[in-house]
Amino acid sequence: MSVAAVDGRALGTSLRVVATDAALLDAARRAVDRVVDEIDATCSRFREDSEISALHRRAGREVRVSPLLMQALRAALRGARLSGGAVDPTVGSAVRRIGYEGDFATVARDGAPLRLTVTPVPGWRQIRLDAGARSAFIPEGVELDLGSSAKALAADLAAAAAHAAMGAGGVLVSLGGDIAVAGSAPEGGWVIQAAEDSNAAVDDSAESIAIRSGGVATSSTTVRAWRRGGVALHHIVDPATGLPVQGPWRTVTVVAADCLDANIAATGAIVRGEAALAWLGELGLPSRLVTHAGEVVRVAGWPAPAGVALG
Repeated sequence: MSVAAVDGRALGTSLRVVATDAALLDAARRAVDRVVDEIDATCSRFREDSEISALHRRAGREVRVSPLLMQALRAALRGARLSGGAVDPTVGSAVRRIGYEGDFATVARDGAPLRLTVTPVPGWRQIRLDAGARSAFIPEGVELDLGSSAKALAADLAAAAAHAAMGAGGVLVSLGGDIAVAGSAPEGGWVIQAAEDSNAAVDDSAESIAIRSGGVATSSTTVRAWRRGGVALHHIVDPATGLPVQGPWRTVTVVAADCLDANIAATGAIVRGEAALAWLGELGLPSRLVTHAGEVVRVAGWPAPAGVALG
C-alpha cells in the first residue's frame, strides 16, 4: 500500500483527500464530494437555493428542516455554549456589513470606506430547535452564518464517509485547514504542518505535528482579510461588537477529539483574546497560538519543535 492524495476546491476553500491505500483514493474522493456537496446545498449563505437561505426567508416561523441542517444547527449552538458565546452563529448580518457578502473569491480585496458602528449580534439564545419535531425557529431580521462550524462538520462527516466507502485503511480530509481523519493512520501518524494558510506549500522545515485520530482546526485573521478605506478587516466577528475581532492572536491551531471541537476552540480562542490561554488549558486541548508580531505560544501539550525550549 502507498499513501496517495488528491487536491481540489470545495466550500470556497482548498480540499485535500489523503488515503493510506492509493487504490482506494477514488472511492474516498467520491464519498467526500457527496458530503461537501450536501453541506453546501444545505448550509451555504451564499446560495439562494440553499436550505439555510430558505430558512432565512421564513424567519419568525417554526420551520421543519432536514436532518443535515438540524445537525449543523445543533453543532453551531453547541459551539456557542462551549465557547461561552464567543462563537455565535447569528453573526450573518454583521459579516455582511463588514464586506463579506459573497463567496470569498468574489470579495474585493480593497475598496471604499465603510461606516461601521458597534452593534452586538442578536445572540445564539434566540435560536430555537426542536429535535423531536425536527424544526427550527429564527427571529425575523436574524441571519445565520454556519460557515465555520459547517466546514468543520463537513470534514468530520466526509472523513467518516470516505473511510466507510474505502472499507479499509485510513483517510485524511482537509477543508481549508480544517482536518479530520478516520481509520488507521500511516506509520508515524498523519503529519500535519502548522500553517495559517491551508494553501501554503509543504515545507519540511516548517513546524509540524502528528496525529492518529481526531481533528485539527486553524482559525486565522490573515487569510480571509480585505481592506476598506485603508482599514484592515477580516471574517472573524466579535459577537459583542459585531466587528472584526481586535485581539492578540492572528492564528490559532487546536487539536481535539474531532474537527468540529477543534474549530470551536480555535475560533473561540481568537475571540477570547488573552483569556484563551487559560481556557484552552482548562479544556486540555493542545493548541498553538501566534501573535500579530509572530510570537508562538504553545499550551496544553502542543509539542515544541526540535531545538525550541518551552517556557
